[in-house]
Amino acid sequence: MKIISVRYLIAGLMCLAFTNCQMSEQQPSKAPNILLILTDDMGYGDVATSGNPKIKTPNLDDLARTSVRFENFYVSSVCAPTRASLLTGRYHQRTGVRSVTNGFETMDPDEVTLAEILKQHGYRTGIFGKWHLGEYYPSIPNAQGFDEFLGFRTGHTNYYYNAMLEHNGQQVNTRGHITDVLTDAALNFMTDQSEEPFLCYLAYNAPHTPLQVDSSWWQPYIKQGLEEREARIYGMIEHLDLRIGQILDSLRVSAILENTLVLFMSDNGPISGWQLPQDEMRYNAGLRDQKFTIYDGGIRTQCYWMWKDHWQPKVVEQVSAHIDVLPTLLDIIGIRTLNSPDIDGVSLKASLESGTESDPERIFYQKYSLETLLEPAPFPGGMARKGSWKMVNGTELYNLDNDVGEMENLVKEQPDIFSELKSSYLSWYQGIAEERGLKKIPITIGYPQENPVYLQPHHAEATGKVKFWGNRGLTGEKRGTHPRGVDSDWTGEWQAAGDALVWNVSLVTGGEYSFSIIARDSTAQEINTLVLEINQQIKIQPADPIRLSQNWEVFEMGSATLGEGSYNLNLILEENIGNTLEIKELIIEN
Repeated sequence: MKIISVRYLIAGLMCLAFTNCQMSEQQPSKAPNILLILTDDMGYGDVATSGNPKIKTPNLDDLARTSVRFENFYVSSVCAPTRASLLTGRYHQRTGVRSVTNGFETMDPDEVTLAEILKQHGYRTGIFGKWHLGEYYPSIPNAQGFDEFLGFRTGHTNYYYNAMLEHNGQQVNTRGHITDVLTDAALNFMTDQSEEPFLCYLAYNAPHTPLQVDSSWWQPYIKQGLEEREARIYGMIEHLDLRIGQILDSLRVSAILENTLVLFMSDNGPISGWQLPQDEMRYNAGLRDQKFTIYDGGIRTQCYWMWKDHWQPKVVEQVSAHIDVLPTLLDIIGIRTLNSPDIDGVSLKASLESGTESDPERIFYQKYSLETLLEPAPFPGGMARKGSWKMVNGTELYNLDNDVGEMENLVKEQPDIFSELKSSYLSWYQGIAEERGLKKIPITIGYPQENPVYLQPHHAEATGKVKFWGNRGLTGEKRGTHPRGVDSDWTGEWQAAGDALVWNVSLVTGGEYSFSIIARDSTAQEINTLVLEINQQIKIQPADPIRLSQNWEVFEMGSATLGEGSYNLNLILEENIGNTLEIKELIIEN
């Protein structure tokens, strides 16, 4: 059941999506279909159109030539924040999303998404691919306005071939490469002969790691002299390019393309390796730095809007961003937001139709830094852009018309411009911080729509010697650790008294809850000191010692009667054991 906020309730009663919305008198007689294609970790320079001399992207190049291209289009530094802004028209911090893991990726279920809005206005809504805005109900696709979901909730999947995916709440086995699986499912959704218009959100996970793709795609780039990582990425993009071309051809043959608005973009800049020197990063059209940063290499992406026979191909230079997508689509359809305080973006409709800049005085902000996730602060990781000017980190100023690589700091030469942008940014950041305190969205348990709930290790705090293990490397071929864990990780090296994982959860329904773990132990040692403490008041311990095999298996811990409210679930060792115990998930059922 959807959590209803006052804002959302008012919107629903008005049969509109946001406060103070109304239907435009110029609403089209037939609403357009919408195909929103989002790629993952694909840089501005990862298409031939950008001047890349190595890569082959004929279909995306053709789409660029027939589209309105926004040359100064911004997203966020990493995946989940972009997705939150894209679906809500709001800066991601307002939605509860601040990063990509450890609970910072979960969107507040009170947020109203593009899918929810369009569904109210007669659209079929489908998402195919990567969600990455929450792993627990109700922050999941089918509870956030999407009728159809085939994909995965997490930030990445370990297997691109024959992947286990979720289809509307059920796990399904797929055959073939995930890019093909998602493409075929999206095409089936769009061509099902329904009279209703559709929103098809095709959220590819390529070319994100693991870089798994048939060698026929990447070996030709090795022959060009590229190293394997770059060759695999380019091979994955060329594969994407082929399938995107086939989508457009199929829609054209089916006469669906004539009334389908196509939008293509990526979620953030490229990643060529962790904290590399600029000259070791792959081609990115001269932009500075890469993913995880707020320099243009991390937050500027290609952005193509195509609507056959409606817009003339052109290049638009105005500053635009992911937060503009929702208000633009609503404006095109005829749902106007009329300066709603809930929306940060602006409509780009005038730019699409005539090239007219919607607001030359607007200032666009971004904030992201791994250094300030646990202790929020405005810098580092803050930027503000107005026209050609960009302030970075409270110490830098660049004129991007003359300095696309952000190399010449003009703070001393232009103190007034710098002061204006820095002051504006600090005011924006203070408002963002005060709005919700930059707190994580709690894990909610007790909904009948999702029972049991599988708590993931990376949403817990680890203490003692516990380490987060996962699949690493170019193709996921290596096991490695991560300091705080990422999705799909498990924990190992449980060995000393006090080793623990602590989850903070909120129970929305009181009752009897049972607890189990998914664990393994290569030595099959007998463990009788693993307990679950709840709010340091209730202790649950198996009646018999735990004896596990080298394979993952479920082991029951016990049960407790709990009321509604917030709880700390502390899975803890009370005495020393060997270091071969591994724990993957805590299962809660009521």
